[in-house]
Amino acid sequence: MADPSSYRPASGTIPDQPGVYRFRDERGQVVYVGKAKSLRSRLSSYFADVASLHPRTRAMVETACGVDWVTVATEVEALALEYTWIKEFDPRFNVRYRDDKSYPYMIVTMGEEFPRAYVGRGAKRKGARYFGPYAHAWAIRETLDLLLRVFPIRTCTDGVFRRAAQADRPCLLAYIDKCSAPCVGRIDAEDHRVLVDEFAAFMSGRTAGIEKRLDMQMREAAEREDFETAARLRDNLGALRRAMERNAVVLSDGTNADVIGLAEDELEAAVEIFHVRDGRIRGQRTLVVEKVEDIDTAGLLTRLMQQIYVDPEAIPRNLIVPVMPDSAMIDLLAQLRGAPVSAVVPQRGQKRSLWQTVTGNAEQSLSLHKVRRAGDLTARSRALSDIQSMLHLPEAPLRIECIDVSHLGGEGVVGSLVVFEDGAPRPRDYRSYTLSEEGSVDDTRAIHEIVARRFRPREESATARTSVYPPHLLLIDGGAPQVGAAARALTEHGLSHIPVAGLAKRLEEVWRPDDPDPIILPRSSEGLFLLQRIRDEAHRTALRHQRRTRRKKFASTALDSVPGLGPKKQRQLLRALGSVKRIREASVEELQSISGIGPELARRIQGALSVGDMMSTGDEPVSPDARDTDNGGGGA
Repeated sequence: MADPSSYRPASGTIPDQPGVYRFRDERGQVVYVGKAKSLRSRLSSYFADVASLHPRTRAMVETACGVDWVTVATEVEALALEYTWIKEFDPRFNVRYRDDKSYPYMIVTMGEEFPRAYVGRGAKRKGARYFGPYAHAWAIRETLDLLLRVFPIRTCTDGVFRRAAQADRPCLLAYIDKCSAPCVGRIDAEDHRVLVDEFAAFMSGRTAGIEKRLDMQMREAAEREDFETAARLRDNLGALRRAMERNAVVLSDGTNADVIGLAEDELEAAVEIFHVRDGRIRGQRTLVVEKVEDIDTAGLLTRLMQQIYVDPEAIPRNLIVPVMPDSAMIDLLAQLRGAPVSAVVPQRGQKRSLWQTVTGNAEQSLSLHKVRRAGDLTARSRALSDIQSMLHLPEAPLRIECIDVSHLGGEGVVGSLVVFEDGAPRPRDYRSYTLSEEGSVDDTRAIHEIVARRFRPREESATARTSVYPPHLLLIDGGAPQVGAAARALTEHGLSHIPVAGLAKRLEEVWRPDDPDPIILPRSSEGLFLLQRIRDEAHRTALRHQRRTRRKKFASTALDSVPGLGPKKQRQLLRALGSVKRIREASVEELQSISGIGPELARRIQGALSVGDMMSTGDEPVSPDARDTDNGGGGA
């Protein structure tokens, strides 16, 4: 790694102007491209104190061996040049995205004498118009089949077209009125081009004029008693409307917009895009993003827009986004499009509802991506090898246990312990702990108590359902203080040989006992991905137990206030109705139908629970048989 001070430019040589800069490695390859309102201020920040930089930024400046820049007049010009350089150099420290699959497009070869329409995938080619992308190839093929009744344009390959022309005999589609047969001269190039332009206009969302024209022609044919032509136009109009109905109206004002949803964690993000044209969803796209630079949500969105909207024809008039991107990015898109572009963060109504749907899809896409990645045996094996190497473990950590603590405002302190074996979760070994709340709430004290109870000698354990062997790695959700508390507890039980590490969420850094400096795993490391997944699973488990404990406490408090309602009848009520909220909403007759609840007790229950809404969280089901799942101990 290079010492950044060895190539740091003198402060006086850096201009105090807007511009774009490039960091290059020892081979001269560009590793990062950035823009700045003030080059002097931005570049100086990279070299002021390398130790204080974010780990990803520090890795970049240590990988680079030189930096150069170009000044421009405005921030929009800087963004445009940055946009060009990212496309040209593909720097590895800039945001990268990858499609999670190859999406189908409706393609029209406008550059040919007789343009052809077909469904295809892959890189875009010059001279063709692309409509989409679409989620399913079969859906767009069915739409094309319907539209050929109205716009009988060519769909055959060049080879089929030439053979038909040589034989002076069209294909089957011409005989069923789904092709105008330009191959045998039934229509000339000019008239065929008119059909193609109408087809493209329909696919672009300009449907009202075409529908109105067909309806008018049908009525005129009926008035002159040309019923055969009227019937054909009626069928064409029906096919056109069926094609339109395949996409339900989601924005009643007929807006043309791209709706962008974003779901992210510290390492990756999923981006979902719905292409809405004429108020209907015309296409959809999902991107999986690798976050290889320190950037916030607005910056991430700006970077993605740079890479997504390469084709000016694909830039929409409106953007519905989760956060506002850089204003210079909107100005650049408007320049590329040659027309105004607006971006809004939806607050209410149809746009807000649609954006929430898109965001939900993005969250599912990120979750599925993680599941697929976690299910890859090769990736899991590589992850365990990475962890062993980075933590200098004597063997691969085939069994990893992770501990997390959760509480609500200092109350209801609980903990969780999750187990992963061979890189996969082992839910039957999960444990939850309800902790003592004596004294001040302290994560280190809570972790010390959980570790002590987990490794309590087996003969002292409250249950026999415990692990009979220790983990190869004990992971803690936290930094140096939490790791130190876990290590002390292990030492007290004579288990200091068990490796301990902590994963601090802020910078995803790994801490070890008695080590003043954290370990920074590469952002692309499978080992970091696995540690993060284990830590997140422990956090979810602790949160779930904390909520369950709180609901049980609230339910007990509410029902205890009813005179004459003992523990047995409380359990019967909860078993029958499921939650305090449902008990409160039940009528006297419904309460009486439960065994042991008479008319007078039913009225007392209804009266007591209706005084104040003391159970605002009682809308979630409460199990009357819920028990503390602390399994206590387990000899190592």
